[in-house]
Amino acid sequence: MTDFSALLAPDRGEAAVAIRAVNETGFPAFRARLGPAAQAAVDGAGFRGRADQALVLPDGEGWFLALGTGPADGPPGRWTLAAAAAALPEGSYRFDGPLSPLALHGWLMAQHRFTRYRKAPDARGPRRLLVPEPAAIAPAVAEAEAAALVRDLVDTPAEDMGPAELEAAVRALAETTGARVEAVAGEALLERNLPAVHAVGRASPRRPRLLTLAWGEPQHPLVALVGKGITFDTGGLNLKPGNAMALMKKDMGGAAHALALARLVIGARLPVRVLLVIATADNAVSGNALRPGDVIATRKGLSVEVGNTDAEGRLVLADALTLAGEAGPALILDFATLTGAARVALGPDLPALFVNDETLATDLLAAATEVEDPLWRLPLWAPYREMLRSTVADLGNVPEGSFAGAIAGALFLTHFLPDAVPWAHLDLYAWNGTARPGRPKGGAAMGLFAAFRLIARRFGGG
Repeated sequence: MTDFSALLAPDRGEAAVAIRAVNETGFPAFRARLGPAAQAAVDGAGFRGRADQALVLPDGEGWFLALGTGPADGPPGRWTLAAAAAALPEGSYRFDGPLSPLALHGWLMAQHRFTRYRKAPDARGPRRLLVPEPAAIAPAVAEAEAAALVRDLVDTPAEDMGPAELEAAVRALAETTGARVEAVAGEALLERNLPAVHAVGRASPRRPRLLTLAWGEPQHPLVALVGKGITFDTGGLNLKPGNAMALMKKDMGGAAHALALARLVIGARLPVRVLLVIATADNAVSGNALRPGDVIATRKGLSVEVGNTDAEGRLVLADALTLAGEAGPALILDFATLTGAARVALGPDLPALFVNDETLATDLLAAATEVEDPLWRLPLWAPYREMLRSTVADLGNVPEGSFAGAIAGALFLTHFLPDAVPWAHLDLYAWNGTARPGRPKGGAAMGLFAAFRLIARRFGGG
């Protein structure tokens, strides 16, 4: 993983190249202060202070970087400095103006590379930012490491990221934190009453499994973090077309988020107990694959008619949420690349948020705004529970029509929650389809920092 700690340093007044923010409103005044050579460079490059523009300009005998910040004024946001880090050569830099701790994230992530299968395309050395508040460095590095973990897990092809490899990632966290891990795999899932996870993954030669990681002191409240870990989703016998299957290595993105959040909470040593629950499987095709019309059992005791084998994520989450609820948590958060309907409604950048508790919804949305990690709430519209009726089982896994798919998926999950426990479900994309500064095409963390801030505020006084 990228050594993020080498990219930030306390500002002790040493020599450094300046980064100067220029917004669109202030651009004319900025240009007027430049010398003729710098003005010619600005005009030739079309620099106007638009967001993500970055231009090296002469400054006496030296130089500085002009960084466009768009129409807004004020301190830089989460991604403002990403364009600067992407444009600069190796060296030390200082932001000329108030520096928000959030902005450190963009600086760090612009220098992250996924290099497992090829050399890093950026051969430059580290660009080091001098930080006026040294206390902000460690939290920024921890957040960058968590985001990089999500990216690296999601970007890894399914050939090298199956249920066993996801288990290895969970165990790697446990080895560095002293957490306890248990894995229930293959036929043992039936023996341990995790039949839905088994049913989804039984067609693959790579054994499905239910992973748990536990950390913390018994006197602290329990926070359950649940993740969907479908390491490749063919759609099962309801086979996806090729264009819809192409990105399905990312269908374990929910598990990656839950694991990264556990890492953040444990690393911050918040006064909580963490229970991480990941249900992981390949949704494959073979002679013993789950069939449309099959009725499967769940840990909760509810029977489910499978109307579509491509709605498998909610099936494995049914067992995972039930298991998490049995531990008596004070809060349950689940992360899942659950529905295409959420993407149709909100696009790729906005995770759909479903919450069963109004205080939790208010707090989580406030946290999302505060840390610039957007979420958008959709309703748990109770009348739509009728869509999940079945004539042969306790409920069906999909509605008959195509309406309200994201809501129906979330309502399905509510059948497997304990009573009166606050719960939030993040239906996210986990993928960035268009490269932007600090955000290359590929795996992407979404809602991760909003959830972390929520937990810190609710239980840790952060």
